[in-house]
Amino acid sequence: MTKFNWEHIHLRSPDPEATAEWYQDKLGAEIIRSPMADGSTRIDLNLAGQKVFIAKAQPGKAAEAPSSPYFGLDHFGLTVSDIRSAVAELKAKGVAFTMDVTTNRPGVQIAFLTAPQNVSIELIQRG
Repeated sequence: MTKFNWEHIHLRSPDPEATAEWYQDKLGAEIIRSPMADGSTRIDLNLAGQKVFIAKAQPGKAAEAPSSPYFGLDHFGLTVSDIRSAVAELKAKGVAFTMDVTTNRPGVQIAFLTAPQNVSIELIQRG
């Protein structure tokens, strides 16, 4: 069977620069800017080793994100070693949470936050 590996996550935003700055400020992502052939600048992120591409949503060609739960990609998750400290730090930066720290099962705590364009991100602490 073919082996598959993660390549990237692709986000659309009406303001890629502001979205990239949010991920940098709140989650410590590294912003990578690359010149494009048309003279514009491509904005990518390195978020905990994962490549995240941010493309500008063209007016009238992008739909608003639906409310969760819905079919398709629901969220992505990031691990943390101390979820309570991570949540407190993010709340101090004004990040909105849709679920505060909850014990999902023994040894697993989770919380959900909302990123720009209504992207849902799970924080998870195991052990």
